[in-house]
Amino acid sequence: MSKYNYNKKALKGLTPGPFINQVKVRNEKIEAAPDTIPTSIFNANILAEKLHPAVQHCIISKIENHKGAKSFTLVPDKENGTEKLAYFRAGQYISVTLHADDITTSRPYTIRSSPKDALDPENSSYTITIKETKGNSAANFILNNWAEGSKVDISGPLGEFYHQSLRDAEHVIAIAGGSGITPFYSMAAAIADGIENFDITILYGSRTVDEILLKDEIEAVAARSNSKVKVVHILSDEEAEGFEHGFIDANLIEKYAPSKDFSVFMCGPNALYTFEKGEMQKLKLPKRRYRMEISSIPSDIAELSNFPEDQKGKEYNLTVDIRGEKTELVCKSEETLLCTMEKAGLKPPSHCRSGKCGFCHSKLLKGDVFIPEHVDGRRLADKKFGWVHPCCSYPISDVTLCIYPTM
Repeated sequence: MSKYNYNKKALKGLTPGPFINQVKVRNEKIEAAPDTIPTSIFNANILAEKLHPAVQHCIISKIENHKGAKSFTLVPDKENGTEKLAYFRAGQYISVTLHADDITTSRPYTIRSSPKDALDPENSSYTITIKETKGNSAANFILNNWAEGSKVDISGPLGEFYHQSLRDAEHVIAIAGGSGITPFYSMAAAIADGIENFDITILYGSRTVDEILLKDEIEAVAARSNSKVKVVHILSDEEAEGFEHGFIDANLIEKYAPSKDFSVFMCGPNALYTFEKGEMQKLKLPKRRYRMEISSIPSDIAELSNFPEDQKGKEYNLTVDIRGEKTELVCKSEETLLCTMEKAGLKPPSHCRSGKCGFCHSKLLKGDVFIPEHVDGRRLADKKFGWVHPCCSYPISDVTLCIYPTM
């Protein structure tokens, strides 16, 4: 057996010359190099910046009027540095920054258009559809103030309300109520464009025929989907030929569901979610097979049955600590900590405003808050160690809060 387990022949041709001059060559190269600190950007970082930009500067290029709603087409504001809008999964949303009366706030809106529109190299765009809603001051502000040519800042695409083949069935029953049609419109368009590959049956609930939002548009998308998209309209307040009547209950879902495995996606008002949870139990559908888009917070939190009766109409001191700078505020018990901070001119981070995305994740240093159970998206560790989401937290004592702003 050989003493050495390597091939010595490869070493026989080497001479000491290159090794002797190694230091000299290294010093010459160091001397000739620039005196600036070298920098490099990994391809993964470049891709991440394209997919998850902190902000996208946009211009409103087109506005379409619907009955009680408007659709806004957003294109990149290239003069402000946004060359192309980020790619998104059908069903995701963007957070829109709004400025009004010295207040900066944000609101989430689902991207209604197909991901194909964002990928267009010449005319990259998003479309969002916003419905006039009683008591929704942000939506009404947008409807009354946005015009063609207006400049708008938005976040990158957010949310997990999209089809995932490892988790969801190949056939989706989509339950939509009112403006809750927007994520399913995007999914249908993505299927018709060949970007997504699953079947979807949309059970679309409206009060009357005249109130169906985007009726002609969604049916046109279904017509070019090669039968992979089907739309069924259900009217609650009137009967009409060619339309289902009543509510989207277990019997109606079974009528249009495939015989094989299927998933249920829901998007609409909280009342729809409450009703449909009971219908899912009737269908004996496993929990992994039905999902809901972000739940909203009631405009009047005191309407919730579990809101403390003795807290109605009270006010508390709110101390906000941002990088060591403290601000003293007064917060109403029926107003979120986030809204109070925004009204005072502070700009804490936020996106979904429904306790789910985690961007407003903050440390509760002192005090107690009320958090509606249906929007409490905190982890067990958050609850144990005193972390809250100000977007859905209401003071029920004096509160000290530490905010960690994003860059």
